[in-house]
Amino acid sequence: MSKQLTKAEEQLMQVLWDLKEASVKEIIEKLPVPKPAYNTVSTIIRILETKKFVGHRAKGRGHIYFPIIDKTAYSNQSLQKIMDGYFGGSFKNMVSFFVKKNDVDINELESILKNINDKTTEE
Repeated sequence: MSKQLTKAEEQLMQVLWDLKEASVKEIIEKLPVPKPAYNTVSTIIRILETKKFVGHRAKGRGHIYFPIIDKTAYSNQSLQKIMDGYFGGSFKNMVSFFVKKNDVDINELESILKNINDKTTEE
């Protein structure tokens, strides 16, 4: 999976990842105001199907859509692309950038490191 999503596609994927499966109408209900037109969402969903991010099954006269790509897998791939593109593939450089730009204090940094260590020992 090396395809990137547009902002609109990613917004719809976020809704589908949260709902697990939904009709176009149900997706629109979860989107912020101003709500996009039904045809707009339907077109974007079909593009996501072409990109193999979304699948569907028939329900009555309509379709129920569901994510094919796992959110974690997409997040990891997106983060890797950012890291490669902006930080020379260095996780250390990326973290340093965010720590400096977000003015992270020592306690926050310790908390982040503790969370990482806790996750590592769980696996």
